Amino acid sequence: MLGKITGIEDNTVIVKLDIDLDKTQNLIGLLIQMVSKETTIIGEVVDVKDGFAYINLLGEIEEDNFSFGVIRKPSFASKVDFLDNKNVIKIIGIENYKENRHLYIGKSPIYNDIQVGIDINSFFDSHFAIFGSTGSGKSCALARILQNLFSKKEYIPYKSSFFIFDAYGEYHNAFSKLHDEVPQISFKKYTTKLGVNDSELLRIPLWLLGVDDLALLLEVEKHSQLPIIEKALKLVNVFARDEDKVLKIKNDIIARAILDILSSGRPSAQIRDQIISVLSAYKTKDLNLETIIYQPGYSRPLKQCLLIDASGKMRDMELVMNAMEKYLTDDYEMSLPDGTFKYTLKDLQDAFDFALISEGTLKSEKTYDETNILRVRLHTLVNSDDKEYFEYPEYIDKTSYIKELLTTPSGAKAQIINFNINYIDDRLAKIITKIYSKLLFDYAKNMEKRGSLPFHILLEEAHRYVQNDNDRYLLGYNIFERITKEGRKYGILLGLISQRPSELSETALSQCSNFLIFKMLHPSDIDYIKEMVPNLTKENAKRLQILQPGNCIAFGTAFNIPMLVKMELPDPRPSSESVEIEKVWFVKK
Repeated sequence: MLGKITGIEDNTVIVKLDIDLDKTQNLIGLLIQMVSKETTIIGEVVDVKDGFAYINLLGEIEEDNFSFGVIRKPSFASKVDFLDNKNVIKIIGIENYKENRHLYIGKSPIYNDIQVGIDINSFFDSHFAIFGSTGSGKSCALARILQNLFSKKEYIPYKSSFFIFDAYGEYHNAFSKLHDEVPQISFKKYTTKLGVNDSELLRIPLWLLGVDDLALLLEVEKHSQLPIIEKALKLVNVFARDEDKVLKIKNDIIARAILDILSSGRPSAQIRDQIISVLSAYKTKDLNLETIIYQPGYSRPLKQCLLIDASGKMRDMELVMNAMEKYLTDDYEMSLPDGTFKYTLKDLQDAFDFALISEGTLKSEKTYDETNILRVRLHTLVNSDDKEYFEYPEYIDKTSYIKELLTTPSGAKAQIINFNINYIDDRLAKIITKIYSKLLFDYAKNMEKRGSLPFHILLEEAHRYVQNDNDRYLLGYNIFERITKEGRKYGILLGLISQRPSELSETALSQCSNFLIFKMLHPSDIDYIKEMVPNLTKENAKRLQILQPGNCIAFGTAFNIPMLVKMELPDPRPSSESVEIEKVWFVKK
């Protein structure tokens, strides 16, 4: 007997100890059973003071099965004792271990000889989060879990698909040798570093992007900017593949823009300058400043018809309007691209330029300025090195592209696909991560057999990407929040790895079902975790600041109770070590 129950306050049982504390092991963290005729209740020692143990209630054992949560409180007559080893294993370990169902993740620091395991389905069929300060062991934990998963002796998770968005290029070292150890398992790597030959350059087929994707790429800030993107895509649908129609459509757009200017009611000098500006930037072989305007008796170039007389009037305005009306046509239909043909950034740039003057934006300086900024951003992209990431060499459809991501050069199935996004700025990294996540979500959602090929998207430094963005306001959704809310039924799951959970989207975090929390130091992060994460007690929250590296508090649907776990170091380790200053600084005299 450990002692006798003397009090029960809320979820805490107070036990007067009948043992000599000087001759027994440390009680903090040990599991205790309180047995009565009605039930066996399990608790954890959270404090010992003045000969009393304070035990938090965790769950009950009924018919040899443990259930988390307590409905009944123990009676004062209950026999209080240490939980026997068999039941400890039942609660924090894995009974009747099966390779295709269970996974060991580490050991219990409290019960040194017991390995902590999880039910694979309960962990990987839900979104999960791994939190911890720098150097606490987050990256090593993820690497160890996946290494354990892929090193099983009898079973191979061949159809698994883990997409890692690697913020620092850390995971190549941890997984590059998996294929040597298990030939059926393959690690595929993409890089954002230009000019590298040992990795495939990350490239996204531009024609697979829709209005929402381009809105992210061009950093749309207002609803009024979305129609110009939609119009540009409709134009590129023609510009990039139907040469016979291109000239007719361009002439129509230019003519309508000039007619809008002529009917704007502005001063003649302003109308003349604006028409010259339009025809200098947008022109075809048929319609430009040198286009001949015919009238009875003689002809002259269009630019001469823009002259203003001494009274400040453009006398040939009606003549110009009549000439422009001849270029108008309704002989074409506009629709969004369906991903069945290839186009380039320059095609899109051309379409965007004409879209800018086709939506009546010239009538309003404010609207023109709001939409022109998107045009400037697209031009900047086209003329930067970042264009390489959107220049796919040949046409490929969406299904084939996803399958290509999952296939190695030798034709084998790739289980881990690593995107090293270390070489691009955070802004572009966030955009690319969102675009890929949406591509994968749409693919999973449209699969004929739902959930037949699960995708796990693992986001290192997730606080950079999964934020409380204004996507919900502009697009009606945030892709990460949508995945966390809807992804489970389609077999697409998120793993959030972060050192700053307080910067994460509250909606996304609230949908996570399993947590591994390593040492946390920042008070706002600890407070945020306590508010947002279920099943985290005050006692466990206090532990977060004093955890040793490699130790975490694990809880969620895959764990019977919140528990302390010591993770084994992965072998090989990810390249996440801090710089060793003494080795860099010092040389012998």
